[in-house]
Amino acid sequence: MTLEKLGVWAATDGLAATEAAALARSIEAWGYGALWTPEATGREAFSASAWLLANTTKLLVATGIANIYARDAFAAAAAQKGLNEQSGGRFLLGLGVSHIPLVEGLRNLKYGKPVATMRAYLQAMANSRYGSVAPAATPKTILAALGPKMLELSRDLADGALPYNVPPEHTQQAREILGPGKHLCVEQGAVLETNPAKARTAARRFLSVYMGLPNYVENWKRLGFTDADVAGGGSDRLIDSVIVWGDEKAIRTRIDAHWQAGADHVCVQAIGQTALPDQRLLELLAPRS
Repeated sequence: MTLEKLGVWAATDGLAATEAAALARSIEAWGYGALWTPEATGREAFSASAWLLANTTKLLVATGIANIYARDAFAAAAAQKGLNEQSGGRFLLGLGVSHIPLVEGLRNLKYGKPVATMRAYLQAMANSRYGSVAPAATPKTILAALGPKMLELSRDLADGALPYNVPPEHTQQAREILGPGKHLCVEQGAVLETNPAKARTAARRFLSVYMGLPNYVENWKRLGFTDADVAGGGSDRLIDSVIVWGDEKAIRTRIDAHWQAGADHVCVQAIGQTALPDQRLLELLAPRS
């Protein structure tokens, strides 16, 4: 599996299946290396990935992030191997521990200690049996990781990490923990808007759900932000650190900062006026543009 430097993170649950397939084909035609799609309250991650893989020919499809509480480790390992065998190695498994409201509130499951639960899950995947045709190469697993302990687990038992909603300062810290030889894939939210008020309004609307999730808030505090920065929809300092906005040059500068800080791969989330990705920005940043 070759992971190119630039990819796309896009929520496709708001699109019909045919529209999601068309978006994936456009992302492939624009020359992006990967399409990352989430799992929350919409489509199931592996079946959605199978659909996107079937409708593309070269694009790497990655889960960003598959919820470990949605299926047991045996099923996840089998799906990972099956999708890679079927697609010629174009599936990248991103795994995460999700969040208490999504696990206990929606699934009525007990939310365990994140690092211990993920460690046990990865070990169970490694020990699971698979009785079908194996993929040509060993599939890779990336963990949703923000804090030092999950990043260490990404280094020790996985192939790398996907930090989300982080500035380049976090990317540098993550690379220091991961060391060389592990994939560091960083999601970067971006708003194609030069008016500060309009751009920050869009960024705050996007970040509003994350402001209520302890995993993200605690990570921002580790980076030096305070309760005041998180209150009231987020301070300008926090908003501008997490979400890049402006013209094409400003957005490319932020992406480059992640690369300079040690990221192997940056997946851009093009934040628009709706929940759907802003395809204007994706076309501007397209490697083949």
